[in-house]
Parts: sequence; structure tokens; C-alpha cells
Amino acid sequence: MLKKTPQDGMLRPNSLMKINADQFRVREGKHIKLKKWDTAVKPFYRSKEEYKEILEKHVAEMSKLQNLLYANGRYALLLIFQAMDAAGKDGAISHVMSGLNPQGCEVFSFKKPSATELAHDFLWRTSVCLPERGRIGIFNRSYYEETLIVRVHPEILAGEEIPEELLGGKKIWEHRFQSILGLEKHLYRNGTRIVKFFLHLSKEEQRKRFLERIDDPHKNWKLSHDDVKERGLWKEYRRAYEECLGATSTDHAPWYVIPADDKPNARLIISQVVLDTLQSLKLKPPQATEERKKELRAIRKLLEK
Repeated sequence: MLKKTPQDGMLRPNSLMKINADQFRVREGKHIKLKKWDTAVKPFYRSKEEYKEILEKHVAEMSKLQNLLYANGRYALLLIFQAMDAAGKDGAISHVMSGLNPQGCEVFSFKKPSATELAHDFLWRTSVCLPERGRIGIFNRSYYEETLIVRVHPEILAGEEIPEELLGGKKIWEHRFQSILGLEKHLYRNGTRIVKFFLHLSKEEQRKRFLERIDDPHKNWKLSHDDVKERGLWKEYRRAYEECLGATSTDHAPWYVIPADDKPNARLIISQVVLDTLQSLKLKPPQATEERKKELRAIRKLLEK
């Protein structure tokens, strides 16, 4: 349905554009080729103002659902972000989660493992950061790094002091995928819902963003020689991501391949996925017991004196 706006007299849709986030989901058991997945799609917004309006609407609805998530205390939500450098993970997290209550939402960024972390299994350091029921946890990079950067850089794996008989060829990656799948199934069975985002950036767009980091003094700190060296391993990372996404996207812990060349569009898609996930829990305000109602009546009497 179309209506006229009093400001310009133009005909516009009666509602904001609807995002079908399911089109970006990796199906369970599907082998993927990232060349066939778009890094840019037609924008879900028609202007900067409409982008802000849609995002604000998503954030406001997520905030309401976060309150219900906390009040119910039965589910937790874990959001995992993975990407090549300059894909926009930090910006997506800060914009999409801007309206959430920080007391019920925590972000963890996982960098190079410490000596203590290397002395444990590869899932240990992230497991201690998992969200409690009623809360949202965000992993900016995650245990998936152990199947991505570690795979591209065998010298990292060599430094993990894993018994030699367990290092044979490709099987170690299959074993790690199995360990991850087991963990995520265990978490699902205990009330944690997991959504995983791969921000899919084109190599050309990464080049442009690297150049912007050189031109903008406020962004100089974001770029190093190591970033450019990693860019030279683009094909190796792409193959690692393809196998990882295909092996670990499941119905209960899906991967979403987010076109990341357009940052605002990526944020809208991500916020829609998070919103859809929270809505799927069908959360309702907890019902007060008779004992609780009695307590509230007593409190009312005290307040009305």
C-alpha cells in the first residue's frame, strides 16, 4: 500500500523495507564457494535517513526482547563474528548492539592466545566467556580462529604443543570441526542459541579501506605491515572459510554470510538476524506466582501509607 507524505507529496511504501535474512544463511551440510556469494547486494534502505530509521527500529525491538530474555532467565544468546581484516566487525557490533543494556550484554575480543591459554585445549579460553542464561554474549573472533588463521599459518599449530600423533594431515581440522559441533550442540541443549556471522568482504573493497586508513590520521593505528602480508594469503583464507562454514553451519547454530562491501546494509542484515532469533524464542513476561503477588500487595500497602 502506498501513501502520500505531507512533506513532499510523493508516493512511498506504507512500511519500511522488509529484510529476508534467510537468504544469507548457509544450509546445513552444504559445501560453499564464496565466489558465488555476493559481497554487495541491493541496499535495504533508500537513503541515509531511512537506514538510521530501520536500524533504530531494530535496536529498539531488540532492547525490549533483551529485557524479556533477562527476565525469563532460560535462554542465552551467543553471537559470533568472523571476517577478514577491515570487513567492519567492530562497527557492526557497536552499531547493532548500541541500544542493548550493557549489564546483560558482554563483548569478548580474542587475540593471540596467552601461554596459559595455549596450555589448554583450543576451546578452553572461549568456554569461560560463554554467556549466562538471560544474557547476550558477543565473540569478536572466536574458537573458529583455530580452524582459520591456525590453518593458514601451520607454524601457529606447531607452537600449540599438541601430541605429534594427533597432527596428521587434514584430520586435525576435521577433528576440530567435530569438537566445535559437539560444543555447539551441547550449548543448544542447555538453552544457548548461537548465531554466527561471516562478514564477506571483497578484496578490492578491503584495498580501498586499507588506503582510507592511511589517508585518515584517526585510522592510521588500524593498519600494519602484517595486515598487508595477510592480504597476500587471500586465497588460502578463502579456502579455509569455505570449508569451515560448510562443515559447521547447522540448523541450531547457523552461519550467515553477510555482504560486507556496504557497511550500513551489512548492519541492517545482522540486526534483522538477531531480531529474528530473539523473536523465535517467543519470550513472554514471567508469570507471578501467588506468593509473589502476595508480596507485591504488601509492598503496595507500604507505598500507599
